Amino acid sequence: MRPARRRLLPAAALAVAALLATAAPAVQAAPTAAAVAPDIPLANVRAHLTQLQSIATANGGNRAHGRAGYKASVDYVKAKLDAAGYTTTLQQFTSGGATGYNLIADWPGGDPNQVLMAGSHLDSVSSGAGINDNGSGSAAVLETALAVSRAQLAPDKHLRFAWWGAEELGLVGSKYYVNNLATAERSQLAGYLNFDMIGSPNAGYFVYDDDPVIEQTFKNYFAGLSVPTEIETEGDGRSDHAPFKSAGVPVGGLFTGASNTKSSAQAQKWGGTAGQSFDRCYHSSCDTTANINDTALDRNSDAVAHAVWTLSAGTVTPPTGTVFSNADNVSVPDNGAAVTSSVPVTGRTGNAPSALKVGVDIKHTYRGDLVVDLLAPDGTAYRLKNSSSSDSADNVIATYTVNASSETANGTWKLQVRDVAAQDTGYIDSWQLTF
Repeated sequence: MRPARRRLLPAAALAVAALLATAAPAVQAAPTAAAVAPDIPLANVRAHLTQLQSIATANGGNRAHGRAGYKASVDYVKAKLDAAGYTTTLQQFTSGGATGYNLIADWPGGDPNQVLMAGSHLDSVSSGAGINDNGSGSAAVLETALAVSRAQLAPDKHLRFAWWGAEELGLVGSKYYVNNLATAERSQLAGYLNFDMIGSPNAGYFVYDDDPVIEQTFKNYFAGLSVPTEIETEGDGRSDHAPFKSAGVPVGGLFTGASNTKSSAQAQKWGGTAGQSFDRCYHSSCDTTANINDTALDRNSDAVAHAVWTLSAGTVTPPTGTVFSNADNVSVPDNGAAVTSSVPVTGRTGNAPSALKVGVDIKHTYRGDLVVDLLAPDGTAYRLKNSSSSDSADNVIATYTVNASSETANGTWKLQVRDVAAQDTGYIDSWQLTF
């Protein structure tokens, strides 16, 4: 990931959830079926990192743009993809008087008018081997591409993988790629998934909040592991998704943190060390194969595959309408009083819709304990979820539909949550209204 140039403000956004309910009071529905991705072997991803480390060691200790270590890294990845049946293309560009390369790999088949891309930058800074930044993302994307080949996946969308050059110099390679796409080619891109630093030693679990469908795909995956996530803010706009986003392509991705400091609250939910950077070796000579959290690398590599399999199958329709959201965490006391999270709605005319979508993401270790209501600006309560002693699953991640046509749209809406039984705890992670 390239260095920050300014202080970045946190984003307050929530993606749509993957579960549906149909009426108020609503009943939580079953999860949407998705294609099943294979487990990505950690040993295989680690083996790629070992090779990238060896390449750096043999070439002055780095894999930076314009250096022999970068070209050797490209050659290593390309050879793997060629042997697996991909059509590979080396895109050449110049930056700082040196030649750079993007490596593009297309898997045969799929709708050429619906192209799903996954990518990562392959270059390091000149001061080190760049094994977390960004060997980790590069290796996970490579192994996912090889898993596609092993499975002989025949997705509905066309799959394209990319490894970018000169990211550390200002997203040079990815900008070159996007800027040189014809208008028709840009319109064929259904989405771009970016993976930049996904094995940080003091890892956090951060999800980009750009495209809501892509975001929720990742959030659903980690919710299934009971791993809480946060919206990614440290690297917002500082990696290779930025040129795609600027061109109007839906983007998303994962990140485990760089030079920012892990808070006590983050250490409590993720483990690791509070008061310490997510990656103390960020852009340093110690960013070697010893600078990797295997658990984070394993989970994120599997999440890469999950997203590729899920998003390349069929048509995923993003939500329409204006979204108002709140991503501030609110603790839900065990067997205690109700708590609320507010969303101010402004700029609307007339009443709320008869099919108001209420997206809810509540982290809790026994969701059957929870009663959830939507409170309209005038205080009218709409029951979203009742408690149930037989519902022992974790978390409430759902979208409910409420007939709120008798309510004035503008005003402060609230999500009210009460825990009515003892022994389990949680918090409102985020929620949204889609008008």
